[in-house]
Amino acid sequence: MITALIVDDEERARSVLRQMLSLHCPKVHLIEAVSSVKAAIKSIATHNPNLIFLDVEMPGGNGFELLKKVKNPKFKVIFTTAHGHYAIQAIKISALDYLLKPIDAGELKAAVARYTKDTVPAEDYVKGYESLLVNLNSGHVKVSVPHSKGLSFVGLDEIICCNSDKNYTELIITNGKKMISTKTLKEYEDIFTPFGFVRVHNSHLINMKHVQEYVKGLGGYVVMTDGIQIEVSRRRKAEFSKKLGGAI
Repeated sequence: MITALIVDDEERARSVLRQMLSLHCPKVHLIEAVSSVKAAIKSIATHNPNLIFLDVEMPGGNGFELLKKVKNPKFKVIFTTAHGHYAIQAIKISALDYLLKPIDAGELKAAVARYTKDTVPAEDYVKGYESLLVNLNSGHVKVSVPHSKGLSFVGLDEIICCNSDKNYTELIITNGKKMISTKTLKEYEDIFTPFGFVRVHNSHLINMKHVQEYVKGLGGYVVMTDGIQIEVSRRRKAEFSKKLGGAI
């Protein structure tokens, strides 16, 4: 049984989510639904929940204040937020989960299923929350990279490219290091595209900041700052050209 806490300042939002959990997520036992960060801290101390559904925006302090105030959290968080909120990209790039309001039953079930299957200990997510807070408050974006042994963290600008490896992704880093992530290349495309990454091939996603040269051809290829050559597929050449200002 998963013990859960809802933190949302809107009474209707708490009521709707409570009802949806009861109807669609029988393995989730809701211990309490509270309206403020202060009440949430008290509830966490009393009940020690496994999972928190945390509203991002609340009067008197946003949900991220909770992550700052709870030391060594033993819980995992699913954020709830309105579409288009400034924090969504930061949440995604920190490899954390979220639900858009109004919450869809299918997406709620999927989020709970991801939580159930997640083998990363809750304690390991502390760095993920720290990464999120850094990403929200500074220009230096840090990425949470989930892998078979847990989570690793790397600066977004340090990622040269991402290569598909079946259901995994290989990340090439500026220090010559390679990281194998349990996320697919499509997932990284969705997360990284707003930050200047481009899918130039079914197997390759590149950081435009690390493109050193483009060599023309049927699709052509790019030379990255580490010297590696990456093919640009014919199908994706037009989109890549747009990123270069239509220069090819």
